[in-house]
Amino acid sequence: MPNEPRSSSALGELAWVFLKLGTIGFGGPAAHIALMEEAVVRRRGWLTHAQFLDLLGATNLIPGPNSTELAIHVGHARAGWPGLLVAGVCFILPAMLIVMAIAWAYVTFGTLPAITGMLAGIKPVMIAIVIQALWGLTRSALKTRFLAVLAAAALVASLLDAPELGILFAAGALMAFRRCLGDRKPPDRNMAGFALALGPAFAAPPSAMGLTPFGLWPMFWFFLKVGSVLFGSGYVLLAFLRTGLVERFGWLSEGQLLDAIAVGQITPGPVFTTATFIGYLLGGPVGAVVATIGIFLPAFFFVAVSGPLVPRLRQSPIAGAALDGVIAASLALMAAVTLQLTRTAWVDPLAIGIGVISILCLIRFKPNPAWLITAGALLGVASELIRRG
Repeated sequence: MPNEPRSSSALGELAWVFLKLGTIGFGGPAAHIALMEEAVVRRRGWLTHAQFLDLLGATNLIPGPNSTELAIHVGHARAGWPGLLVAGVCFILPAMLIVMAIAWAYVTFGTLPAITGMLAGIKPVMIAIVIQALWGLTRSALKTRFLAVLAAAALVASLLDAPELGILFAAGALMAFRRCLGDRKPPDRNMAGFALALGPAFAAPPSAMGLTPFGLWPMFWFFLKVGSVLFGSGYVLLAFLRTGLVERFGWLSEGQLLDAIAVGQITPGPVFTTATFIGYLLGGPVGAVVATIGIFLPAFFFVAVSGPLVPRLRQSPIAGAALDGVIAASLALMAAVTLQLTRTAWVDPLAIGIGVISILCLIRFKPNPAWLITAGALLGVASELIRRG
């Protein structure tokens, strides 16, 4: 990739572009990537289309939020190490500030009918969006029968409360091992049982479960770990947050987690700014900043160190097989947490109706999810106002 200017004017233009993209980037990672391609390839010519696709491919080989990592890659290609920092920070900053403002309103006015109704209407739509995204991702990711069996085994392991990291590691290791053996035969019961058995082997000891006193450093390390290991769609974040913050630490309720995910959906920028909202709920403005830094810091690190390795990784059959296994397990985690959260979100006929209609609209018309979220919010507010008379 050719050397690019690193002057203050180049950094200023880079900052402006990604501040704008971070402010208007509704619709999730796919929409973010399309906006970046239009801005940096078609409009400004900073990269060729082939170079942009190379960077996009590189983001799929490392954990973390793909669209944020793509922004960081573009910044590095445009203006070196300073550009890496400027592009990433400017893409994250608008979403972080917007989410912090919403979190302040949530904490301050959370009992108002408008806030309560809005979130009640958004939650079933959010579940519908996750279901639709899961369906699309599964169709493209589970390319073989073996991957489908592996994903099913990971789903069962997750429902049996095996830890996410153990499931991901087991799936990746099994696929790499299978590739090393050159086994191209259809999956059998022994293979599926091995994948299922490995998940509980990584289970946390009972002493690690239960309520844990809240602290900024424990929260930072939790989000740093999540940002360091999360492959696949940002929706897989749900599984990690529910297990860690609701079940293991007891810092959040199921309802607060759904509210946090909903806020991540209705705001522009990375879905990972859900961590900003959670950090604010737990530790105020300082907690919001700490959680945001924790979950996004690994993305900067992985982009910085993976650049020279990307060509070798992409050519490695074993690394590719391991990545396929990790992605299959990630989708299983996403499915497990969707099943659990649906029971919390679709709690009455109105919520069920909003959810079902949202799924049908997504399948038939493929609208921007922001429109469905807005409609769900308006229906929820109207329902709450009518109920309170």
